[in-house]
Amino acid sequence: MSNEFQIVFHNIDQSAALIENVNKRIEKLQRFSNDIIGGRVVLDSPHNNHHKGKVFSVTVEIHTSAKEVIVRQGQHDKPAHEDIYVAVRDAFNVAERQLKATDKKHRKATLDVENFEVLPEASAEETEQLLANEDDEDTLFHTDEQEAEAADIRAA
Repeated sequence: MSNEFQIVFHNIDQSAALIENVNKRIEKLQRFSNDIIGGRVVLDSPHNNHHKGKVFSVTVEIHTSAKEVIVRQGQHDKPAHEDIYVAVRDAFNVAERQLKATDKKHRKATLDVENFEVLPEASAEETEQLLANEDDEDTLFHTDEQEAEAADIRAA
C-alpha cells in the first residue's frame, strides 16, 4: 500500500523480527480502514528501572482523513509489558478498536452514494404535473400502467 508508516526505536536495538511484527500489525489495521494516510510507531524502553524490570512502551500514531488516532501504552506496572511483543500487541489492539469506532461514526455521518440511483432531470411538463397533483399525496409515484391511464384520461 502507498500508506507510509515510520517505525522508530528508542533505547531498543532494531531487529528484523520486531520490524516484521509491527509491519504485520500495520497491514491488519489498514484492512479495517481505507482512510489511513500514514503514521508512526515508537518503541521505547526505560533507562533505569531496576525495581519493575524493563517495561516497554509503545506509541502508535495513525493519520486518517477523518481524524488522528494516537495510542500510548506507557511504562506502567503491567508485568506482561516486559515483553516488547506483548506491548506491541496491546497497543495495536487499542488502535484497532479506536479505528473501528472512528470508522463506525464516519459511516453514520455520511451517505453511501453508490446505493442511490441517479434520476434524469424532470421536464417542465412533468414538473407541472407533479405540482398540480401536489394535494393528492397518493399520486406522487406512478407505475407505467398508471402513467398510461393518466395519458389516456388527459387525451380524452
